[in-house]
Amino acid sequence: MSAQHKIGSGFGHDSTADDVLAGIDLTGKLAIVTGGYSGLGLETTKALVKAGAHVVVPARRPDAAREALGDLAEVDELDLGSQDSVKAFAERFLASGRSVDIVIDNAGIMASPETRVGPGWEAQFATNHLGHFALVNRLWPALAADGGARVVSVSSTGHRRSDIRWDDLEFRLGYDKWEAYGQAKTANVLFAVQLDALGKDSGVRAFALHPGGILTPLQRHLEKQEMVDFGWIDEDGNALNPAFKSPEQGAATQVWAATSPQLDGLGGVFLEDCEVAEVSADDAPGVRPYAIDPASAERLWTVSAQLTGVNAFG
Repeated sequence: MSAQHKIGSGFGHDSTADDVLAGIDLTGKLAIVTGGYSGLGLETTKALVKAGAHVVVPARRPDAAREALGDLAEVDELDLGSQDSVKAFAERFLASGRSVDIVIDNAGIMASPETRVGPGWEAQFATNHLGHFALVNRLWPALAADGGARVVSVSSTGHRRSDIRWDDLEFRLGYDKWEAYGQAKTANVLFAVQLDALGKDSGVRAFALHPGGILTPLQRHLEKQEMVDFGWIDEDGNALNPAFKSPEQGAATQVWAATSPQLDGLGGVFLEDCEVAEVSADDAPGVRPYAIDPASAERLWTVSAQLTGVNAFG
């Protein structure tokens, strides 16, 4: 029986990160939050620190991260679009001898112009998925050290835009920025499905989620008129969509995924609005069946391990 069903969390669309952390003490816990210095990542970092956690923020722009965070969190350098950078960060962290309780794969790019990184990989797939895939696999010794760790993969409803394009992963046959984003977000979900299957015997559980619609720096590649046409903002740049969340609300589901005892014993499921989502094949809220398909998750893991040369379980 699938675990992809609501559990009655008592939280919802308007819950904030502080709300879901009420009564939870993270003293002595270490969390790694990619991109944890702007947008949802910054709110996530603030909430985790407030609850007692020590947070490490690997950042593509470490100077900007230090300016945003001050002494709130530990900052290191990481460019998810560079496998060499991922390896270097992971080696530095592992050399510190510390274990990891939480990894939140929060950083990402959306609807960017066609860009190639590494050996010619499409940048959204390479950054949003392959970078985090390699990061978690390289950090595996620290994640599995004490048992009970959680890995949170931040996807979105964007996963509905595209399944994995097995015959053209890299968009060699023509680039569409939204399909590329959709594929990357589907990959984020499938990654959590397979990581949970592989890691649960070591006590490591994984979750994927949609944080909600929020206006953050994630939209930096979009033209203003495009967002106006979507009905996201008006001509003056003010948010129009009543379903949009504040950053504090947007951070809630990933913080809930990382810390809530309500999710003990669960894993490999897709979350939204601080709740386990239902499976949906139409325009209703929920997760598409292809994004949680175990066979696809295993296939993507194999492909990702071949591309990156990294596999903690191989």
